[in-house]
Amino acid sequence: MKIYGYIGKLVSITNVSLQMILAYLILRIPIDPLSQALTFLAAYFLTDFINGLVHMIMDHNEDYESVYGPLVASFHLHHQTPKYTKKSLPVVYFNETGAKIWLAPFLFLVLFLVVQTGLDPLVLHLLLYIGLLSSFAEVSHYLCHTSDSKTVNYLGRVGILLSREHHALHHELDNKNYAFLNGLSDPLINRIATAFLEGYKNTTDQHYAYYVAGAANKQR
Repeated sequence: MKIYGYIGKLVSITNVSLQMILAYLILRIPIDPLSQALTFLAAYFLTDFINGLVHMIMDHNEDYESVYGPLVASFHLHHQTPKYTKKSLPVVYFNETGAKIWLAPFLFLVLFLVVQTGLDPLVLHLLLYIGLLSSFAEVSHYLCHTSDSKTVNYLGRVGILLSREHHALHHELDNKNYAFLNGLSDPLINRIATAFLEGYKNTTDQHYAYYVAGAANKQR
């Protein structure tokens, strides 16, 4: 349905606009270089973990009859057709952040904290980096599926980007490796998934024919 495409564009515009505003406001607040580096590294791990948890939850969501049902089904289709149309990285950054509906309220909250509170500059920088890296995680995931670049492969091997070998286990096995910025938080996420969830291959993945048929009926 076209309305969901419009919603995605609106979410993309909202997220990217808020990211730009927050970057302008927060990066003007000085912190020393060591604190800057440590805050960024902490945000890198937390972003991988947070987005991995959201991914894990969405993979097990089967509320197809809700108002956001088509978005859930579209999310699950990636398991069946894990390929992207090749586009420039800025376009990927913009388009893919449209699926991050949860990110918009997070960024609005950060904006409120910047404007209305005297929150510690380290915390503000941490929250900013999480907001930016959550969209960059989509670029890392895209490169994992599309790029054969030696540089991208190297960055995957050293843990800066998501490596193809690491992420392949998410598609091949069940209930594994949900993180998609660089995957370093997956040992922790995998323990959570094993403790609380059955896995998606025998649950939501089994509904593939149902939500494909539903999408086809809505297009008629």
